[in-house]
Amino acid sequence: MGYTVAVVGATGAVGTRMIQQLEQSTLPIDKLRLLSSSRSAGKVLQYKGQDITVELTTEDSFDGVDIALFSAGGSVSAKFAPYAVKAGAVVVDNTSHFRQNPDVPLVVPEVNAHALDAHNGIIACPNCSTIQMMVALEPIRQKWGLSRVIVSTYQAVSGAGQSAINETIREIKEVVNDGVEPKNVHADILPSGGDKKHYPIAFNALAQIDVFTDNDYTYEEMKMTNETKKIMEDDSIAVSATCVRIPVLFSHSESVYIETKAVAPIEEVKAAIASFPGAVLEDDVAHQVYPQAANAVGSRETYVGRIRKDLDIENGIHMWVVSDNLLKGAAWNSVQIAETLHERGLVHPTVELKFELK
Repeated sequence: MGYTVAVVGATGAVGTRMIQQLEQSTLPIDKLRLLSSSRSAGKVLQYKGQDITVELTTEDSFDGVDIALFSAGGSVSAKFAPYAVKAGAVVVDNTSHFRQNPDVPLVVPEVNAHALDAHNGIIACPNCSTIQMMVALEPIRQKWGLSRVIVSTYQAVSGAGQSAINETIREIKEVVNDGVEPKNVHADILPSGGDKKHYPIAFNALAQIDVFTDNDYTYEEMKMTNETKKIMEDDSIAVSATCVRIPVLFSHSESVYIETKAVAPIEEVKAAIASFPGAVLEDDVAHQVYPQAANAVGSRETYVGRIRKDLDIENGIHMWVVSDNLLKGAAWNSVQIAETLHERGLVHPTVELKFELK
């Protein structure tokens, strides 16, 4: 007997990919329900060749639902996820709302699937940029330990949603076709829709993703710091991030510097990454082989290359990490969590509701 699965935010960039990943999933599904805001309710989407009408998300939408995948924004998760749990569903939330809640596991299945065993009805997906870094670093942490991580990201505009994709394409056309100087292109969204100023991304790089915090890091950078410590269950790891948006539509790239607790031979590091689930080693500089954003689009895997020793620090290692931010960074990680819940017999646990109904 299969599950009834709901996708909240079904018409969005991540939601549509969740549906695609569910089509290819090993999760036994009897019924799929698609939920959205009033803007998209009534639309018809396809799942395995069948038409499914998108329904309005309400407090009563989750009766009979076993697993609810949320990707409709933090305010939607805050409001409706507790109702889903109350109705008996397990929620896999792809927003930032529950990530630092101590009652909510923050899970990358290849790294910390064991954290699912203690869930209270809601599981959080980490930030897309954190997820791919965890897949690359966990095989190293397991063998040699980690003491420090410094990461600079080069993130695709799709991380800011479909509107940011549309804005980027419009800006590039204005520069290329109309001769507008990049600095004079009008911007409405990036670097952050919630901030006061907006700058063009066409032929540009913006050293801001999300708004700034009191310590002059952005929320995106602090997410990477705090989520790394929570997932790896080690507050002693020193983590610092600089997150940059670049005019690439899909797939995030990261330059990652780490310091291991024990000196790690590079060839052994490469072998550990190559054998780790979800990671693909692309590292043959003699033939110019290394991860590229364009090649990662549509793939569930995380690609790792340019692995090399630091020139001055004995236990320092540099690497380049690339993954599709809408798949492994969001939709696939969510569906993968659902599959893992099924495999571990955790879809129908008895849980005490610990989340406020709003």
